Amino acid sequence: MCGIVGYIGNRNATPIILNGLHRMEYRGYDGAGMALVQCDGNMNVYKCKGRVANLEKHIEGKDTYASIGIAHTRWATHGEPNDCNAHPHISQSGRIALVHNGIIERCFYCRRIFLS
Repeated sequence: MCGIVGYIGNRNATPIILNGLHRMEYRGYDGAGMALVQCDGNMNVYKCKGRVANLEKHIEGKDTYASIGIAHTRWATHGEPNDCNAHPHISQSGRIALVHNGIIERCFYCRRIFLS
């Protein structure tokens, strides 16, 4: 199982989300990431292979103040543990960030998307 944390409120979402990820980290995850929506409506996504500490190093010095955010810790059961496969996944438009607890596959023949 993967760990998912979200926050919407008046405080800075980043430390709240990171604290939530740390609380779930004992499970042996191999990737972590978060999507943050800033006050101006822009979304920034940070994700990396490895533990939550790697994510914290990755965001050092970056503007991570946001009042809305989602985050995810990944336990690879499908796909290689790497930066690309870490969540959140982003839509082609860059306007939607998605975290999920399962496997999403697209059927080549019927072009439908299946969740498992």
